[in-house]
Amino acid sequence: MARRNGVMSEQLKEEIAKELGFYDVVQREGWGGIKSRDAGNMVKRAIEMASRGVADSDRPQ
Repeated sequence: MARRNGVMSEQLKEEIAKELGFYDVVQREGWGGIKSRDAGNMVKRAIEMASRGVADSDRPQ
């Protein structure tokens, strides 16, 4: 199965992993070592951040 190029930057993924508390696993085992629940939570958090950014940019200044 072919892998897609990631949409999130490595820096953003690391920031979210630190925030959610599993960055130590990433350091030890790489991204393949995280639980699917953690991966899902990471995507959910990234979507929340993006939605908030879009909402902020839509506000009149």
